[in-house]
Amino acid sequence: MAPPALKRRKVEHVSSSEESDDGASFASFGEGADNTGKQDSEANGSSSHDEFVDAVEGAEDDEDDDDEDEEMTDGDDDERRPDERTTSATTPKPLNTARDTKRKPDSKAQVGATAFASGTFKSNVFKLQVDELLGQIRPRHGQRETAAEATLHKLKKTIEQIPSRGPYLVDEAERGLLKEKIAVPFPEPRPARDAKYKFSYAKPVNVNVVGSFALKTSSRLRDMVEVDMVVAMPSSIFEDKDYLNHRYFYKRAYYLACIAAGLQAAHKADYQISFKLHHNDPLKPIIAVTPLETSAAAAQWTVNIIPCVGQSQFIAGKLQPQKNCVRSADAANNDSSATPFYNSSLRTDMLTSAYLKLIHSASKRCEGFKDACLLGSTWLRQRGFGSSLDAGGFGNFEWTTLLALCLQGGGPSGKSLLSDGYSSYQLFKATLQLIAMKNFVNNPIVIGGTSNSVQVPSQPVVWDVERSHNLLYKLGEWSYRTLRYEAKSTLAALGDQLHDGFDTTFILRVHGPLYRYDYVVQVPRRLVSAGRKAPTHEGQSQIAKLYGVLKQGLGDRVNHLSITSDSLGPWPLGSTQPNDQSKSLITVGLMVNSDSVKRTVDHGPSAENKTEAAAFRKFWGEKAELRRFKDGSILESLVWASPLESGQPVLEQVIRYLLGHHFGAVTTDDLLLSGDGFAKLVKGGSDITPFATIVSRYKRFEQDIRDLTDLPLSIRQIMPANPQLCYSSIRAPLNGKGRPIPADVTIQFEGSGRWPDDLAAIQRTKLAFLLMIDKMLQDSGKSITTRVGLENEGRDVLNQGFLDVTYDNDATFRLRIYHDREQTLLKAQMKNKTADPKTRELATIGLAKYKRDYEKAPAHTQAIVRLCTHFPALSGSIRLTKKWFASHLLSNHISEEVIELLVIRTFTQPAPWSIPSSVQTGFLRTIFWLSRWDWRAEPLIVDLSASGELKQAGINAIRTNFEAWRKLDPAMNRVALFAASNLDQEGTTWTDGRPLKVIAGRMMALARAACAEISERQLGLEPASLFSSPLTDFDFVLHLSPDVASGGKAKRSSGKFKNFELSSLDDTSLIGFDPVRELIAELDNIYGSAILFFYGGHERNVITGLWSPVTAKRAWKVNLAYSTTPVKGQDEEEDVQASINKSAILAEIATLAGDLLHRVEVVQK
Repeated sequence: MAPPALKRRKVEHVSSSEESDDGASFASFGEGADNTGKQDSEANGSSSHDEFVDAVEGAEDDEDDDDEDEEMTDGDDDERRPDERTTSATTPKPLNTARDTKRKPDSKAQVGATAFASGTFKSNVFKLQVDELLGQIRPRHGQRETAAEATLHKLKKTIEQIPSRGPYLVDEAERGLLKEKIAVPFPEPRPARDAKYKFSYAKPVNVNVVGSFALKTSSRLRDMVEVDMVVAMPSSIFEDKDYLNHRYFYKRAYYLACIAAGLQAAHKADYQISFKLHHNDPLKPIIAVTPLETSAAAAQWTVNIIPCVGQSQFIAGKLQPQKNCVRSADAANNDSSATPFYNSSLRTDMLTSAYLKLIHSASKRCEGFKDACLLGSTWLRQRGFGSSLDAGGFGNFEWTTLLALCLQGGGPSGKSLLSDGYSSYQLFKATLQLIAMKNFVNNPIVIGGTSNSVQVPSQPVVWDVERSHNLLYKLGEWSYRTLRYEAKSTLAALGDQLHDGFDTTFILRVHGPLYRYDYVVQVPRRLVSAGRKAPTHEGQSQIAKLYGVLKQGLGDRVNHLSITSDSLGPWPLGSTQPNDQSKSLITVGLMVNSDSVKRTVDHGPSAENKTEAAAFRKFWGEKAELRRFKDGSILESLVWASPLESGQPVLEQVIRYLLGHHFGAVTTDDLLLSGDGFAKLVKGGSDITPFATIVSRYKRFEQDIRDLTDLPLSIRQIMPANPQLCYSSIRAPLNGKGRPIPADVTIQFEGSGRWPDDLAAIQRTKLAFLLMIDKMLQDSGKSITTRVGLENEGRDVLNQGFLDVTYDNDATFRLRIYHDREQTLLKAQMKNKTADPKTRELATIGLAKYKRDYEKAPAHTQAIVRLCTHFPALSGSIRLTKKWFASHLLSNHISEEVIELLVIRTFTQPAPWSIPSSVQTGFLRTIFWLSRWDWRAEPLIVDLSASGELKQAGINAIRTNFEAWRKLDPAMNRVALFAASNLDQEGTTWTDGRPLKVIAGRMMALARAACAEISERQLGLEPASLFSSPLTDFDFVLHLSPDVASGGKAKRSSGKFKNFELSSLDDTSLIGFDPVRELIAELDNIYGSAILFFYGGHERNVITGLWSPVTAKRAWKVNLAYSTTPVKGQDEEEDVQASINKSAILAEIATLAGDLLHRVEVVQK
């Protein structure tokens, strides 16, 4: 079973790899941090928030891509003016700002300074949630931090005492260290053996502690404390041209190896010392110092030792992104292409001191800065972003630095984008707006000057003019698009005034691939590299090529494509490179376009367009073919096999072909694709196609009824009220031989004064109408079989009859008559104080049933029909979720309508994800939400309109009803789950009396266990494993006869003669007859007080049971509701006790079940 869901506003622990912050702030170690001092901000020292929004909106890009053109509605009004609904009685006092108190700020500055009191938060509750979150994540000094600091002092002292080495040529330098069992971690390509430049080691200029640990902007909820210690290399060991051809990185690697040798000699017995890549950058290995694995402090902290150089070591202009700093030794190969990644990676080593001053100054000047960094860090971590290349290249350092830069500039006329007076939440949201609304690829942002920015193809640029550096150099196009997508989604959630966006923004871990993407593909890195080691200066060139191929090849089949890779772990000091590179995996996440993902024919350019046609054929190879279409056009085309023919979804076929054509042969074992396995569990197909037959029959049935012109009253409306007629039944309707399951339909006639004013008489009149319709249909001469049936016998105020109409033995419609006068009469009878209690109780039951069957069910069905046509993946998701409930034997406790509401919520309230486009995401996200739903304290509220018809007033009414029920029934004996919608604000239509609390708890426990399995298995998850649970959880199991497991279809192996089988199927009296459900109802009626029965329909051919705790031994009395045997009390003086006679009860059950039962298994005695 999965661990309990997180408590509200409790942030999950994270791994160290996700939190490695690397320089989010800088401070001197052993000395005071750069004392910049408080700087008075101008009265309007930064642009107002309105100016920020105008500046960003004015620079929005005009990309053709749909995801880039999407207009964001982020509820910006809540930051521009105070919430008019907030009263002075509930408004907290504004926080003090870091302004000079002697200087009176103007009105705009006051708005920023009083951020907490204004409309910067959606509500006061949201503000309290943010305050509580910040209180939980602000850093504090504990045992881990104390141990790490003690280690820092030791390491600093040792590093300063390491003796000088060299200068040596490359061979001599390596041999000297190999004698000490230290390898030099040179990046690829290694330095030439005949290289003339020399390597040396000299005492560092200084040793500083940097990063969020020093600035205290790191969350205290991390699993591991990471401390970054920068060792400044002296300029004497470098030459002016060392920025070229990896020479700086070679000398840096040697310097690092010398430090490793000194630390190994001094602290081998104290610490685990190893190499690792800094942010997975292949150019920059570092040293990681951790406690020994045998130590009690193992895996609690890590010290990263990072070599760097001074800001003036190399000329900044030589390292701009458009420059080439890796030149070929071959004169014939005059490759002068830019090396932006190489240049920026070197440049970052020169800017540690500069960014120290920037971030330290921002934290002193802006009071909300540190908390905004904490909020940003939490938001990034929950979405899987980090400064490491494998985590997207945008982490704590990038967020913090971008925020600090925007407090200095980036706005119109060189003004700052953000104001120092902004609160932490304002700063956080404004940074998200900047990321979401401005395209840094097409329109780079320039901060700190007016010089022209530097364009880098397909890469976002935030150009820091003062430091001549692109802050976003590690962001590939794929990770940048993902970052923008997440920022837009978060802003949409924060702008939703009806639903709380706090959990979806800060609490939920949303980067699980199976929840996040419709399809996920894992590719071995060796397949992408094809055996070729990419030069390290190219950064992620191999992944960039993979992204380009998939983006072009998949086209409009996908809306979003994201790529991540495995992080390379530390390696021993005796090795030059990580040992696990060959096992590294690349994960591709796809959000598909459900309208085109299954397309089997792709149209390319016209044959007349020679240039585009040639490019198309070059990209697709032998798969491209020229085709003539019905409209006369001749186009380059691609034809894919149908999934039934190939056994593979079209999307998988495309991906396999693209990888094979562009990267070499792809075997079945090379790819791990998740996305279609769950859809295959939906019998008959996961879309609405299997329902085509019954829908066409229903249209025919409706027309046949409307053609009956001799009816005494005209028809007002005919309404479907059954899962089969809204594409949501667990099994597709039978097409062919088999006994169809009746689909409920309601008919309402125009009003007439000739209806009787008595409930019993109304029911008889309705029966007369049904008999009349029955005769008219029979006389119509159409191939229709009709039968009038009776129900609710003995309760004459309830509906007494129905009409079954069967078409071609494959669709049956059960017609009932809806008369609105019944509701008035039932209410009057219920309130009639002179009536006896039994009559009033029957009226209460009748009124609830009337509302459910005639008002709520038809409206619910019609809403689902609209939603299933609007969301292509909804039908399959509902059916698969119903299968999950049935597989766990909960079908007789939780109504289908509740399950439908649970799944629809996933589609209409998708935050923090997008709307599901596959059955997998629709189902898994529903289970995920179910595992976290606190049904005791939170109602299920669903907008079935998908167009915002449910307003705040409706939500308030639903919550009022929920609170009233919890006060009326605090023990939740009658209503455990509260499920409401815009069509049913009462919330108890589908849950009154069922499920019981124990069933609701079982449901949540199963969902948590499923989520635990998903988290553990990830892409290796076997979909069927989520649909099985052990029968050992129950006290006994009733194994049903195989003859009743066919679900309405005849079994050839039953031993009956074929003519008997056919006559049985043609027997209309058996339509709608489910003997097992009738048995369950009878068992509940007889033994319901002693046994809790579980049944899953045709998904599992068993009925299980649990003995109720009330059946424990008790004092003897007559008229107990179950069979007992007298037993002697424990003491001689104690009276005789009654013990439940389990064997006798099970024997009675076996007798009642008769041929339906195969055997009885007692699991727990």
